[in-house]
Amino acid sequence: MTAEHPDPLRRVFVRDLVLQASIGVYPEEKTGERQPVRINISFEMRDDGLDHPGGVGPDDVGRVVDYDGLARRIRAFVGRSHVELVETMAEQIARLTLQDPRVISTRIRVEKLAVFKDAAAAGVEIQRFRDKVFPPQG
Repeated sequence: MTAEHPDPLRRVFVRDLVLQASIGVYPEEKTGERQPVRINISFEMRDDGLDHPGGVGPDDVGRVVDYDGLARRIRAFVGRSHVELVETMAEQIARLTLQDPRVISTRIRVEKLAVFKDAAAAGVEIQRFRDKVFPPQG
């Protein structure tokens, strides 16, 4: 495509995935007791629909990123061990998302839901780009 018309992108998301996590820096958060976190993931990949007649690609799962598999990998990561910072959890989830070479960038939000009695959540949102996390070789 041209600068005037960049390559089309598809944004895929998993919204409001709530998991029980061992997370936190305070002694009372390191007891092994888990607390709820809400994770939101969105990522961009090149959309090949315009490469096909009528602007609609084939109805084939092989041309898209498997968000079910991504959610399973995130559940496994969160369930494995203690993480002190929501920032670290978000960065690790970004790496998991960017492992698929078709993903160009990702935005991850991790929120601890039981931190404050007078707030719905506290957390972080990050954006990462494939070429910065996994630099091209050569």
